[in-house]
Amino acid sequence: MSKRYRTTGFKGYAVKFSPFTNTLLAAATSANFGLVGNGRLCVLSTHQSPTTLSPLQQYDTQDGLFDLSWSELHENQLITGSGDGSIKLWDISIPGLPLSKYQEHTREVMSLEWNYVSKSTFLSSSWDGTIKLWNPATPHSLRTFQGHTGCVYTGAWSPRNSDQFASCGEDKTVKLWSTNDPHGKPMASFGGHTDQVLSLDWNKYSPTTFATASVDKTIKIWDVRNPRGQVSMFGPFEFATRRVRFSPFSPNYLATAGYNMSASVWDVRTGAVTFVHDAHTEFVFGVDWSLFHPGQMATCGWDEQVHIFNVPGTQA
Repeated sequence: MSKRYRTTGFKGYAVKFSPFTNTLLAAATSANFGLVGNGRLCVLSTHQSPTTLSPLQQYDTQDGLFDLSWSELHENQLITGSGDGSIKLWDISIPGLPLSKYQEHTREVMSLEWNYVSKSTFLSSSWDGTIKLWNPATPHSLRTFQGHTGCVYTGAWSPRNSDQFASCGEDKTVKLWSTNDPHGKPMASFGGHTDQVLSLDWNKYSPTTFATASVDKTIKIWDVRNPRGQVSMFGPFEFATRRVRFSPFSPNYLATAGYNMSASVWDVRTGAVTFVHDAHTEFVFGVDWSLFHPGQMATCGWDEQVHIFNVPGTQA
């Protein structure tokens, strides 16, 4: 049985479970497909009802929201990325206005991710072609990384190395970076997709492996030690995948969400789909795994719905 919440009038772009508690998740949403109008950050409780998700806090913004990331240090804090290029820091114990606002990107902020290891910094990736490194205590970014030609859709930290991250973008490439590089240029660049690369996520149990999804309707698994980069490929499919997320409990399972209006779980050893959640009626843009309940997942989509449900058999 799934739990649901309706984000009436707002399309879902990202959903993330809290890393501190098994009872909270948040969704970043946009009115009018993110083209014009407001955004809304919805903070939801999972335990107040057996069939529905309950709103705990709700924050409206002047422009659409495309991603969010929970702080790895402060259980009540999270950041959101907006269509006007701004990043906002929120405290869910405080209603109303954000704690801080950071405005350096000149176009939409498409992805945000807190560092899993150092925990005091986060990445932002933007349509302006840059990736920025931030500490929320500092009003200006610490570093700017430039190497993509076009929009950067995702910047994702290595789960093991505090100074290493990967990115993907409109230029069809995947790039590997070090925050220690004095010039802010990529350490390596991998080609292989034939169209824009929309999403990237590292395998939490294999520190050199990550997955990507592309407009070319394929999903690829990469190993940075491989000179050719790509290890395996799934697809091509009928529709493109919008987001990929490796399980936090197993190296073998990858969750995907996309334009086929569903979320799927793949066994990366065999390339087989082991589970499909097809309860959405529009594009599914957000998918995430719970860090507390093995097999529990959340999704959000353009049907103005947030779902939470359990996937059997994904622990090994």
